[in-house]
Amino acid sequence: MAVTRQDFEDAVAAYWGAKASQRELSRIKDAVGAGTAGSVRGGKHFDDIVALLAKFFLEAGYPSEDIRVKRGHDLELPGYYRPRKQWDLVVSHKSTLVAAFELKGLGGPSFSNNYNNRVEEALGSAVDLRRAVLADLFPGEKPWLGYFFIMEDAPGSRDPKDVKGVKAGSFPGEEIWRGRSYQSRFALFCERLMAEGLYDAVCYITSSEENPRPNELVESLDWQHFSAAIKARITYLNELGLPADD
Repeated sequence: MAVTRQDFEDAVAAYWGAKASQRELSRIKDAVGAGTAGSVRGGKHFDDIVALLAKFFLEAGYPSEDIRVKRGHDLELPGYYRPRKQWDLVVSHKSTLVAAFELKGLGGPSFSNNYNNRVEEALGSAVDLRRAVLADLFPGEKPWLGYFFIMEDAPGSRDPKDVKGVKAGSFPGEEIWRGRSYQSRFALFCERLMAEGLYDAVCYITSSEENPRPNELVESLDWQHFSAAIKARITYLNELGLPADD
């Protein structure tokens, strides 16, 4: 069965522990190794979301051994500014990095504590791998990168009053950041990730344990666009003969 909107909403609900895994997602997790003692790189909260992303590739004919979610060397990809870095979901076939996904979340009550860390992580992962591509460390087709982010929907992330102000410092910052909540700031950040081509697709949502249904603040960063980009990647490689029969 194809991935549906309901699958996505159920996976987000499972992130908050609000819903048990569907039988289909449980089957996928068993097939690719998620939910085992090693869990997935993004932590058990992300198990169902990782399984949902894996489903795209399983149904496109990629062998389960091409889809890696366990902790360990199978998730490590070469970098340029560091030897290797672990991603949260890696799909590779022969010499081609089909897709690599980074999955992160940010929760309260103090959103300021880890906000900058999440920004720096996302930038560092993409820049490092993109530069590694230029150094010919990925011999197959050009790698494809996806970024999935959940921010807890709470007063502290919604209210601009809870955001640290934009200090002038030695040089003034962009006015576009002023008066934005953490939710709004991260939306702009994700839009710029896409505009600069650092990631091929970004899904940014807000959600909460009390109301797990995902909020998509920016149309270009919603699940529909994200899943369409994944399907487009699969179709593109399929036209080039991937996955290839042994």
